[in-house]
Amino acid sequence: MSVSDRPLIRVENNSGVVTLTIDRPEKRNAMNPEMHRQMHRTLSDLRFDPSVRVLVITGSGESFCAGQDLKEYFYDLDEQSAAVERDKIRAISNEWRNYLLRLLPVPTIAAVNGWCFGGGFSIVCSCDIAIAAEEATFGLSEINFRGIPGGMVTKNITEMLRPREGLYYALTGKSFSGKRAAEIGLVTMAVPKERLMAEVYEHAQLLAEKDPIALRETKETFKVSMQMNYEEAYSYATAKGYETNFFQGRGGMHEGIGSFMQGKFKPGLGHVKE
Repeated sequence: MSVSDRPLIRVENNSGVVTLTIDRPEKRNAMNPEMHRQMHRTLSDLRFDPSVRVLVITGSGESFCAGQDLKEYFYDLDEQSAAVERDKIRAISNEWRNYLLRLLPVPTIAAVNGWCFGGGFSIVCSCDIAIAAEEATFGLSEINFRGIPGGMVTKNITEMLRPREGLYYALTGKSFSGKRAAEIGLVTMAVPKERLMAEVYEHAQLLAEKDPIALRETKETFKVSMQMNYEEAYSYATAKGYETNFFQGRGGMHEGIGSFMQGKFKPGLGHVKE
């Protein structure tokens, strides 16, 4: 097997909690063309796998993802003869992060174990929940080599961060810790590194116990409503509520509320388990 053909991601399914590990530690898990191809194929398959209840993404070694491989993704594909391949890879890169991952029909968790730079931000921002090691290092270093946070990275940080903070890190190229990432809203929370995966899998198990249809519809309603005004969002959420009931069948709502009426759980103090 050649280096370019070796698996660059590892996939493990543990009772419906699927862990996808970016596995290119010798390059800080930087994304090269072959990794983009493998990610696209894998997420396309997972999207229609009924056994998948939650997806966790993390990196091997000391890094989460150092962004694009500057040599293989930019420099090697910059010749005119490589234009077609370059455009194809860029399309694949954008599609798996900003469509397949962002709208995967199950909850997704980014477990940021170490270095996360540039294009790695799109992976984190496309996940529904992001938990970082306090010791992780984040950065938008493009400005340091006369570039800009390209692709969807600028869009990602304008959605996740307050304008002053997003523009500050984009302009200065300064790095910051996982703890700081939680303070500014880039990640959901930060925990000590030795606690990271335990915290991630506790959340994954919590999600795996909930109704998968309700999870999917909640996720879609939230993400699409972000692009709507109040009137549009109200109409859309109402329609999605009816859609949820349709997919669950009449028993879905009745069983859920029925469990509450029977005292099997109290809002804020438990949930109906699958």
